[in-house]
Amino acid sequence: MPVHRSGKSRTLAGRPAVLTAVLAALALLLTLPGAASAAQVPERGTAYMGMGVPKHDGRDGRPGGPSVMVTQAEGVDVSSHQGNVAWTTLWNSGVRWAYVKATEGTYYKNTYFTQQYNGSYNVGMIRGSYHFATPDTASGAAQADYFVNNGGGWSRDGRTLPGALDMEWNPYGATCYGKTQSGMVAWIRDFVNRYKYRTGRDPVIYTATSWWKQCTGNYGGFATTNPLWIARYASTVGELPAGWTYYTMWQYTSTGPTVGDHNHFNGDITRVRALAYG
Repeated sequence: MPVHRSGKSRTLAGRPAVLTAVLAALALLLTLPGAASAAQVPERGTAYMGMGVPKHDGRDGRPGGPSVMVTQAEGVDVSSHQGNVAWTTLWNSGVRWAYVKATEGTYYKNTYFTQQYNGSYNVGMIRGSYHFATPDTASGAAQADYFVNNGGGWSRDGRTLPGALDMEWNPYGATCYGKTQSGMVAWIRDFVNRYKYRTGRDPVIYTATSWWKQCTGNYGGFATTNPLWIARYASTVGELPAGWTYYTMWQYTSTGPTVGDHNHFNGDITRVRALAYG
């Protein structure tokens, strides 16, 4: 090892030995499980529909099945991750409806909402907006109000779908947001009741069966009022949450050619329009 003129040893890279030891210790700390998990927590506001599906449910077979697109209207869902969306390209590819992230919690509004929400409408699509729920940050009613006040409203124009509530894995912490199963059911009920009071419509509930089972105890009480938007990246839709005997929408992949998240509506465009009219 080279010796500095002062007589103190240095590393080959010219750093003092003590600095080398400190850097090595920091590198070791970053490999510990807790440190790694902390480093992977995304920034608040960056969550999007289906964010946890590949990690928790994986992918299974050819997305969407071999022939469902013939009878089911194709849709997409977008958030700020997509930036300015090429709506004309999507329309020309056969996409006829879209959902746009409007809000998250009571602290975030999609900065691309105007381009995405108006852009989909302007090319002829039937569109709606969705709210990414964070039940650990505010009540269901407070988040419903925030959603309605910032793009989540509804109008009976035949082109606006009812708002969707995104209930899925917590990207920022505990899977079920620190709620008991009964507590989660109560939170969802608080949201859907407030949303209907504000808009006159029952919101769509987006979820994955595995999350629903874990975090609500597979509660079946919303099935009679709230349309189901099921998340499963596979060749078949698989098991549905309790109560629902059919799905209204199915997010079947996150690897579409123009926008990743693609969805089938359980019916043709006339059924999409019927949901919009209410």
